[in-house]
Amino acid sequence: MVDFGVFLPIGNNGWILSETSPQYKPSFDFNRRITQRAEELGFGFVLSMAKFRGYGGPTEHWNHCLESLSLMAGLAAVTERIKLYGSISPITLNPAIAARYAATVDDISGGRFGINIVAGWNKSEYAQMGLWPGEEHYSRRYDYASEYVEIMKTLWRDGTATVHSEYFDLEDCMCMPKPKHHIDIVGAGSSPRGKRFVAEHADFHFGGGSSPEKVAESNRLLLDEAAKTGRTVGSYPAVMVVLGDTDEDAMAKVAKYNAGADDEAIDFMSAMYGLDTATDGSSADVVRNHAR
Repeated sequence: MVDFGVFLPIGNNGWILSETSPQYKPSFDFNRRITQRAEELGFGFVLSMAKFRGYGGPTEHWNHCLESLSLMAGLAAVTERIKLYGSISPITLNPAIAARYAATVDDISGGRFGINIVAGWNKSEYAQMGLWPGEEHYSRRYDYASEYVEIMKTLWRDGTATVHSEYFDLEDCMCMPKPKHHIDIVGAGSSPRGKRFVAEHADFHFGGGSSPEKVAESNRLLLDEAAKTGRTVGSYPAVMVVLGDTDEDAMAKVAKYNAGADDEAIDFMSAMYGLDTATDGSSADVVRNHAR
């Protein structure tokens, strides 16, 4: 089965770091219109990222971002069919609060809500809020995320959970009413450990590659990990699309956007990724594939 979705522009100017690309600030109304149009056209889902610090430059790229979970709750009330994925960074939100939030949006949407788990390697986003757990988080972030997801699933299943571990301390913690539907989990890990996390705990992998061959290789590694768990995991490869009335028109837009590249924002993004490179190299790989 092939399903198509839209990565919502929750941050200003979307995914093109350029002064000559369309310039806009994010708003609920803008994302509502996009989501409702995607629903009309038969798209299967929309997904919004969690972003807490932008890259600046003349375009102030991603300095302006909506909050993912609130946005998806609002969209749930103004749509009827389309699936809605909100993003959560576990180190910013207690799993019991996240579970209750998801159960609420499950009710609002009639079972159309899912969660994208952002394990959180990018120190600079969390340090500004005093939420960075320390350098050891680089190597243990998927262990933390695994416990986090298991706690949410327990609360959704049983309505209560007691957990005393290295990361969490819950005593007869309640989350009721329980959700009436299955809540899908998405993970975007690009490293081998990230793919193992997806294979063990998620329903879908959100990722991609800079070429069809790299996408195929990513999916092969995901299938290898899923085979070890005996679970079925779907794949959502992310692809940037520049539309035009003709191929020539689309390529002219690409040339225009490249000519106006916001080098200051690109350099800041590259530096941020470089400073915050996870020990498995996964964050650096994002820069190599997508920075320019």
